[in-house]
Amino acid sequence: MSYAPAGNIIKSIIREVVKECLAKGQTVSETLATFMVKAVVLDPQNQFNVDRTITKQDVQEVIERCVQRLVDRQSPSVDTIKMQAYFDMHYTSRQEYLKEHRRALQAELIPVTREITDSRAKSRDELETVYGKIVSYVLLRSRMGSATDISTVREAAAALRSVFPQPELGVFIPLSRKDKEQQLEELSMLVTGIRLFNRDRKKGGSTIDDLPAILNESISTSIKHIKFETGASQNLSYQYIALLEGLQAAEIALKDGTVPPEFLKEALYNARQHEAFLGLILADVRVCEEQTQSLQSELHAQMDELKIIVHSKTAVPTAQVFPHFTALAKLWSGLQDEMYLLSILNSMVADLQPFLGAQSWQLPKDQLEIFLEGVEVKTDEQRMKESAGNPAVGILKHRNKYHVFSSKKAACQFASNPDESIELVAEQAKSSPELIQLLELHLQFSSVTPYSEMQLGRKHLTQPVAKCDGDTQTDTHPVESNIVKSYKWNEWELRRQAIKLVCVCFTV
Repeated sequence: MSYAPAGNIIKSIIREVVKECLAKGQTVSETLATFMVKAVVLDPQNQFNVDRTITKQDVQEVIERCVQRLVDRQSPSVDTIKMQAYFDMHYTSRQEYLKEHRRALQAELIPVTREITDSRAKSRDELETVYGKIVSYVLLRSRMGSATDISTVREAAAALRSVFPQPELGVFIPLSRKDKEQQLEELSMLVTGIRLFNRDRKKGGSTIDDLPAILNESISTSIKHIKFETGASQNLSYQYIALLEGLQAAEIALKDGTVPPEFLKEALYNARQHEAFLGLILADVRVCEEQTQSLQSELHAQMDELKIIVHSKTAVPTAQVFPHFTALAKLWSGLQDEMYLLSILNSMVADLQPFLGAQSWQLPKDQLEIFLEGVEVKTDEQRMKESAGNPAVGILKHRNKYHVFSSKKAACQFASNPDESIELVAEQAKSSPELIQLLELHLQFSSVTPYSEMQLGRKHLTQPVAKCDGDTQTDTHPVESNIVKSYKWNEWELRRQAIKLVCVCFTV
């Protein structure tokens, strides 16, 4: 029997899932297909046994089950998995968002930068052309006005002439490319600072947006909207919990069994996951709010200090004012970054909404209200008050992990057989794989043997990985004659690639 590379098998399965979904009119990303393959394999109902060699028939069955679930538009469970896949691929830290953003901005500057740095202009017309391109560079880099707007171009050109007269091109042209690029960046910040200062004094800058005011209003609107969306998902969760408790206590009965309890559980998981993701986004918006307030305070202080320096003076030493112009430009750039981050976060809020579709379609609001007639719907706050004595129950340590409980009865039940209780949670999560991320059970599944760690017919248990602090330096290409073009150094890019490798591997 030949040994096929695990990565190739995994990729072929994922590609086939994507292909078959597309044939059925459903566009599915490789990342989502990866999530679903993992979910299908983990689900004990599908009876995939890791203790035997997986056959071609097993592979086909996995593909069919994945496609069947992915094209199901009436499953809250599938919606939740789709939501998790989307969020995992699109949500990252502020630093990573800004790193990607600045990389994109730098890419936009490359053409005009090369035109300037590669120029060997000598004639008057050629020098004027280069100077015009420097003005365009300054406007493009500052993101303050359009390079096609005549008044904006004239204003930027006037500011540039005050710090870099055109005759100085004779000194600029012979410089090295690196020195030219550095000077272009410095000139851009100086011109930006001058334009901001003139705008504050009502002597220009009419095309510059009032970014602080726009940000303040946008942040306030975003917070209100996210709170509203969060409240809606929380209310759904409260209602689903009330229905499930009523069904469990046989206090209510759904007419004709139109909405099975399992659907209510899936809908509850879906609403709670939406609420959790909105909570993360709201926290980031709050950070934007704090950063914006801090940047605005610094901007006003810097502007006031600059006004004092140039007040009633016809000439001021460049050593005194240039650092202030540069500081203004950096602070303004910080506000632009916050605006960009806010737009990303708002887009994510909008993109998450469709993942609530299945539950709202199968259990519309009016029908839900009928089911809830005479049923007490409690909020999380009410439940917390009712169980305010929970901390007195104590904390139980088992296998170097700490566990807390909703009641003394639950604590005693867990203490009687901790391993069984933990295993029951794991089994429930396997049947509802969206719970792994929702309840952050990743570590609990670290000891489960994934298919990706099974070689063809050779199986082994995953052992905990021993970790220690350390550092090393690796050359990008130790052997220049054998450069691996697929090599990636960026941590986020590696993370994106890693998530595309599902934790299953099949022997074909």
